[in-house]
Amino acid sequence: MSETLVPALLPSRARMRRTAPAVVSAVAMIAMIAVCASLQPDVLSVSGLSLVLSATVPLVIAAQAQMTLMAVGDIDLGIGNFVGLITVITATKLVTDPLVGGLILLGLVASYAVLGVLIHLRKVPSLIATLGASFVWLGLGMFVLPTPGGTTPEWLAAFGMWQPAGFPAPLLPILLVAALVYLLSARSTLGVRMRALGSNPVALERAGLRPLASRAIAYTAAGALGVLSGLVLASQTGGGDVSSASSYTLMTVAAVILGGGSFYGGSAVPWGVVIGGVTLGLVSVVLSLLDVPTNMQSAVQGVIVLAVLAGRVLVGKVLR
Repeated sequence: MSETLVPALLPSRARMRRTAPAVVSAVAMIAMIAVCASLQPDVLSVSGLSLVLSATVPLVIAAQAQMTLMAVGDIDLGIGNFVGLITVITATKLVTDPLVGGLILLGLVASYAVLGVLIHLRKVPSLIATLGASFVWLGLGMFVLPTPGGTTPEWLAAFGMWQPAGFPAPLLPILLVAALVYLLSARSTLGVRMRALGSNPVALERAGLRPLASRAIAYTAAGALGVLSGLVLASQTGGGDVSSASSYTLMTVAAVILGGGSFYGGSAVPWGVVIGGVTLGLVSVVLSLLDVPTNMQSAVQGVIVLAVLAGRVLVGKVLR
């Protein structure tokens, strides 16, 4: 009797190990919201949640882009400057000539696909290639808009100010993008190939599938998500600044790891990334409400992230 029960318990235990990191981050997120509510009760209102969550939207979308590449075993060190470049293009070219601006954005998505192809064909480590690309994005942004400024298109500004009754507006893009990434990475053949590339590329080749195509698709998806993140950020800031998302590079990696992702590839955790990204965004809100000095916030934020990661490791050991 007991022997037949053990195998039945194994799948649920394995599922618990996969979801444990996101659960730990979710507990931390709830704790952050509770602290915010204790310091400022209006946070729990629709307008309060909208205000608190608005800054996390572009971060979460950028983290989904990072997760897409980490699923194939790569890490993007240029996502921050890329998102910043998108805000610059949005505040300049997309306003003066929408057609040209749209073509530039499509070209930038294509450039991400080309970057993925070069990484695969030349066997260049993604850390080096994306770091080099980050300087290209930064240089282009500085060339187009040397100082922060510009303005966003009216339709994008209207989106940034949109607030439905009875529902926090930031939740809609967060959930919608997470659902789309989930369908791509976890429920489609393309997603299976991308995760296989990250976990076992040899088996992928033996199955007669092309690893090059899988990496190119992953980079194309990451580029599209990066563009979307930049558009949302520009709608919130009302202008362009190539340095506006420089912190995203490391924060997106942290969001993926907090959500249950892996540096070794093979896993796609879009819903966990949502939790990880929102948790990181709420840390800044909590520190501001606690009047922590600005020059100390980064250090305190790092300590909190390390504490959450330590909780993840502890829970993982318990569930082994």
